[in-house]
Amino acid sequence: MKVKLYGCFFLSFAFGLATSAQRHYVCYYTAERPVIDGVANEAVWQQAPWTEDFMDIEGEARPQPPLRTRVKMLWDSANLYIYAELQEPDLWGTLHQHDTIIYDDNDFEVFINPDNSTHRYFELEINTLGTVMDLFMAKPYRNGGKALLSWDTQGLQSAVQTNGTINHPGDVDQGWSVEMAIPLKSLSFWGDGQVRDSTQWRINFSRVEWDREVRDGEYQVRRDAVSGRRLPEHNWVWSPQGYINMHMPEKWAYLQFSTHKGGRDTVAFAEPADAGPREMLWMIYEKQQKYIQQHGHYAEILRQLGLVGGSGIKLQATDTQFMATVNAPGGELSIDQDGEVRHSN
Repeated sequence: MKVKLYGCFFLSFAFGLATSAQRHYVCYYTAERPVIDGVANEAVWQQAPWTEDFMDIEGEARPQPPLRTRVKMLWDSANLYIYAELQEPDLWGTLHQHDTIIYDDNDFEVFINPDNSTHRYFELEINTLGTVMDLFMAKPYRNGGKALLSWDTQGLQSAVQTNGTINHPGDVDQGWSVEMAIPLKSLSFWGDGQVRDSTQWRINFSRVEWDREVRDGEYQVRRDAVSGRRLPEHNWVWSPQGYINMHMPEKWAYLQFSTHKGGRDTVAFAEPADAGPREMLWMIYEKQQKYIQQHGHYAEILRQLGLVGGSGIKLQATDTQFMATVNAPGGELSIDQDGEVRHSN
């Protein structure tokens, strides 16, 4: 990259900047593989804690969802196990074919970025009928990424259990549950290390809920009276994104693997040592995106972004590219115009 200007300034906040908006979960090891039937009645599941209840994707400024959603997780050497419970008085589903656009139904969604780069991440969706859509993203849509629907979660086991009657208006249902065993090897690349005690990933869960009405004895998604288009869906998530956009992996929660067994054998979540430097980089990234929209090129020095004082950081920029680099525990972190975070020793 041809460098127009190289600047080294200091940001006005410390490396210890917290990521308190992002939730976290300690995922405990199981020596007993649960049966994937959507029930999760095995003793090992009783050892796993629940996540917090889901909230609106935009965060606490929006109303709390009227229907409860929560998740448990476990792992072993082969799989990441996920169990979700979703309250639902009107069970509904229409899509039966694998890799159809499942969020056109009410659904439950899983997003996983194992290397915390915001690139190379995975998405799985499932509806009340047990129909799955799974895909791989080389990078987020905002950076020109496209969904690779031909990717499949090889070896995935999934099951749905319903408490009520699907597509039967007139009665009151209780809800549905989802259980998954996601093979760890399906979420890895050549050369990736094995999941170990204290390994941390980025993960989030989403629930899409459509407002419906009954017409001609069937559930129909409510539509705008003028345009005929569907009314906007509700997006309820475990860890709030702050935006109506799940494809911002830097906003996802932290998943920490532990070889402890759960129950009374627990371990505390450890805030990532590089959380502060990462927050610095994301502040620069967001300011650079606003800057190029306003000026037609990226800022060449941090002062143009209104950032001065504090801890050291380097910035390189051309009109169409930039890279910000900061020292972090264990090496150096950088971010570029595509929002990819890289770690180098």
